[in-house]
Amino acid sequence: MTNYVIQLTDNPIKGVALKEVNIMMYFKQNEEAVSPVIGVILMVAITVILAAVIAAFVFGMGSNVQTQKTVGVNLQKDNTDLKVTIAGGPDLPALQHLRVTVDNTAYFTQDNAGTYAMTQANSGGTRSFKVGETFTLGGKLSSSGYKRVVVVGHFSDGQDQMLADKQI
Repeated sequence: MTNYVIQLTDNPIKGVALKEVNIMMYFKQNEEAVSPVIGVILMVAITVILAAVIAAFVFGMGSNVQTQKTVGVNLQKDNTDLKVTIAGGPDLPALQHLRVTVDNTAYFTQDNAGTYAMTQANSGGTRSFKVGETFTLGGKLSSSGYKRVVVVGHFSDGQDQMLADKQI
């Protein structure tokens, strides 16, 4: 608040009287500095930019994910023998060989003069598997107790994928 001295005349004939008067200056505040339309446009622009950055991050991470293969394998116990049967699937033509692990010991299906056998040596042999084809791993299961059996398929694109994991 500021004090100003203003010269006022009560009566022009008597002379001039001086009075001290407090004058308060009031300013109308304009709170509409940015119009609502510009505010909405700015919010939409920020949202679009944020969505683009998040999408680029998410889609960039998914580029190195391998496709899931679909091949069915059945595992059966026959006394102390393990029977692995090919059940089929759309990726069966790409399947090159199986690795069957029984309690941390690996056995492979491999090409052995036109037939497949389960051996511990992997010769890298490949041939096409047929639906219903059965491989027998003899004497590797106990008649009592369980063993963990894991079947991993190796495909023509170099990818290995677990096809079965079972306690037998």
